[in-house]
Amino acid sequence: MEVLELARWQFGITTVYHFLMVPLTIGLSILVAAMQTRWVRTGELRHLKMTKFWGKLLLVNFAMGVVTGIVQEFQFGMNWSAYSRFVGDVFGAPLAMEGLVAFFVESTFLGLWIFGWDRLPKKVHLACAWAFSLATMASAYFILAANSWMQHPVGVTFENGKPTMNSIWAVLTNNTALAAIPHTLAGAFSVAAAFLVGVAGWHLWRRGDHEDVWRSSLRLGGWVGVAAFAVLAITGDAQGKLMFEQQPMKMASAEALCHTEKPASFSIIAIGDVAGANCEDVKTFNVPALLSFLAHNDFTTEVKGVENLVAEYQAKYGTNYPDDPALGSLAGRPIDYVPNLPVTYWGFRTMIGFGAVSAGIGLLALWLTRRDRIPGRRWFPWLVLGGIATPFLGNSAGWIFTEMGRQPFVVVPNPTGVDGVWMFTAQAVSHVTTGEVWTSLIALTSVYAALGVVELYLMRKYIRGGVDAVMPPQKPTDSDKPGEDTLAFAY
Repeated sequence: MEVLELARWQFGITTVYHFLMVPLTIGLSILVAAMQTRWVRTGELRHLKMTKFWGKLLLVNFAMGVVTGIVQEFQFGMNWSAYSRFVGDVFGAPLAMEGLVAFFVESTFLGLWIFGWDRLPKKVHLACAWAFSLATMASAYFILAANSWMQHPVGVTFENGKPTMNSIWAVLTNNTALAAIPHTLAGAFSVAAAFLVGVAGWHLWRRGDHEDVWRSSLRLGGWVGVAAFAVLAITGDAQGKLMFEQQPMKMASAEALCHTEKPASFSIIAIGDVAGANCEDVKTFNVPALLSFLAHNDFTTEVKGVENLVAEYQAKYGTNYPDDPALGSLAGRPIDYVPNLPVTYWGFRTMIGFGAVSAGIGLLALWLTRRDRIPGRRWFPWLVLGGIATPFLGNSAGWIFTEMGRQPFVVVPNPTGVDGVWMFTAQAVSHVTTGEVWTSLIALTSVYAALGVVELYLMRKYIRGGVDAVMPPQKPTDSDKPGEDTLAFAY
């Protein structure tokens, strides 16, 4: 492997790994804050137990997310220094904002929440929970604004061979970012919901103590998961229409649409080798005209195929890479404008499929626990525990599709933007040796594997321990009346 390929593998591995923690932290932090709000308002002990139990799991996951997330920004200097020099004037602003939010707001209020039990007034302590959870969403917003600029550059001029930002407001209100943010947050709630359904469903099936905690948690997760999938469908449709305008090659590769169609059919599934650009040996099962509707809200719009788009890209951006020694073996060679079609085609369907399965499991869990029922079938715990993985896989597939679908660009040209504000991935890599990248790749992958073992161990420990593992011993009270000892658990 060459430096470019190794650097891409390293960034892909570390990013996908890190993003396993991010959506669970975002979604679970909001749900935990909602549980605590319910406890503060009603004084019901089950809501306090829910807050304590799910809050403990949130903290374990958040700690691992912080450790793995630090590496992400270092990689811009390690393996992608040419990219950093090109986009630094723009990219640095939202990343700096994210850093301020993540390391100051999140950390401060999370610390107050952790150590504030028994020390802060209830409502102040609750405010800390909401400040932390909302800060995680704000942090995600700035990261997505930076990523969306790479997908659709706005708010810049082109000076001295690189983009210079002239409007931070344009960067932060990029329509690509505004579509990506609710979609990503809905995906985060889908992950958190499946986590609640899986863990609570397993405990409920065991018929142990704290049945009220597990039933409430499962039903909360079920309803949140169904609502999240509905939002995912709506926001995904909005993203598809933007993709049609801004990145038509990604749209075509998502469908393995090799030839222009008017109207264009939506491929349900393909049989054969979708990697071939002519698609002669591929048979697809299609819904007529649906792709035209997804692209432009009508059933007659023309959708360009891969072959036609390749010709357009060659006319705009050249047929060959520059004859620059820094490009290694790609110097002077023809540019392949077609993304990896099997990855984009199947990644798109994997994203949708796993999202639907997750929502379906949530619905089934709601049905099986209606009217105080407790599921007794032996397959139930396996179903809900396995369902935890489905939104994680759907989120990962969606991000892989999003990032690999824009190749060969690391900064995608804006069709209506400023000329020159785009960059090939091959031009973005640092001047490092394959040995150096192999070293960091092996080291980081090994460390991440060890961290994964630690997180799974801690998660398993606290999940199996249940409520009793995270609640402090109940303090004695002078009254045996129900409800009077509620505050003794935490205040």
